[in-house]
Amino acid sequence: MVSSAGACRAQCVEFSDRASQLELDTFVKSPSSLLERLRNDKEKLRYRLATLIATNPSLLPSVQTLISASASSDRSAIGAALRIAEGRCTTTKPDAARKIRDFAQRIGDLNVQSGYAAAGEDNSGVQAQSQIKGPPQPPRGGALLDGEWKTKLANPFKPVPLPN
Repeated sequence: MVSSAGACRAQCVEFSDRASQLELDTFVKSPSSLLERLRNDKEKLRYRLATLIATNPSLLPSVQTLISASASSDRSAIGAALRIAEGRCTTTKPDAARKIRDFAQRIGDLNVQSGYAAAGEDNSGVQAQSQIKGPPQPPRGGALLDGEWKTKLANPFKPVPLPN
């Protein structure tokens, strides 16, 4: 009874978006059961795991077990799930979001970290960049070529302009 009351306070999402207690208990007892159930469907794995983590962020030790038991192809989906769960918790439970972010940064697996970073670029990176910088900047690849038609090689030793 005490553990369910603690889980209620830790949840980042509305009641209709939460995972069931049975699903949470099953994940804690056997994290790899999620991989078996959602075999070969990375999208479902990503969003189901994000829902579990956002429902109860204290499941992160079980996520570590899941990462150890998963194939490398599933690990990027797990990283994306961590980023999605962090995004869901940011406004309602910033401490839980910070806990998820710290957990994702401590993971030594490159596949998990790349999935985490890619999910951030898809969701918040593009929006935040457009809000902060205003109009999009020209591509930097053109800086290597000069001239009217960009056919003359630029001076590679020319100082780079610093942003304001």
